[in-house]
Amino acid sequence: MDAQLKIWSAEDANCVVTFKGHKGGILDTAIVDRGRNVLSCSRDGTARLWDCGSSSCLGVIADCGSPVNGIAVGAADSSLNLGSPEKAPSEREVGTEGKILLLAREDKKLQGVGLQSRQLVFLFIGSDAFNCCTFLSSTYILAGTQDGNIYQLDVRNTNAPIQVIRRSGAPVLSLLPYRDGFVASQGDGTCFILQQDLDYTLDLTGADCNPVYMVAAWEKQIYTCCRDGIVRRHQLSDL
Repeated sequence: MDAQLKIWSAEDANCVVTFKGHKGGILDTAIVDRGRNVLSCSRDGTARLWDCGSSSCLGVIADCGSPVNGIAVGAADSSLNLGSPEKAPSEREVGTEGKILLLAREDKKLQGVGLQSRQLVFLFIGSDAFNCCTFLSSTYILAGTQDGNIYQLDVRNTNAPIQVIRRSGAPVLSLLPYRDGFVASQGDGTCFILQQDLDYTLDLTGADCNPVYMVAAWEKQIYTCCRDGIVRRHQLSDL
């Protein structure tokens, strides 16, 4: 890993922007609003905000002192105090107001930070290293750990999880909101859709015990990215 973040054109496959500043491998990225700004996290323990137009770093959002394995950005509930920035944001910083950044940390901590304020909103300690995180809504979030736990939390009160979901002891590698529930993938090849309101689980097959690193969704299709080098497409009926 060369600690560089690159943006590629979907039209001609050229690299249009390269960001430099991290001191360790980049582990995850997130897009702010329509994409003028992007976020990244790294083995160096930082999460950084970048401006695509100027190819520059707008700031270090958090310096955790431990590798940050995953991030997610979302709109915060209006009742949540995100704090105020110590200085006025750059004019190049777009769409950060009212947003919260989640950081899944290697040191067993899930951290919430006000994206514009750069101030700590919450810090939750889990059972093992956090690998991934995502938003279900402006109040509910999910985070998955190395020992197979998926924590559902309310960002307004993270003293205790709403529930802990566990299918196996394999690492939870990715989480994706999907309709009224979410998709999760694990290090043992497990990939499943959980519809929370209906308490209904649908398992996606094909990985054959190889880790499923990432999932993506488009309408009724779920795509999985696996260690065996295959990207699989799962066509779903109405759940």
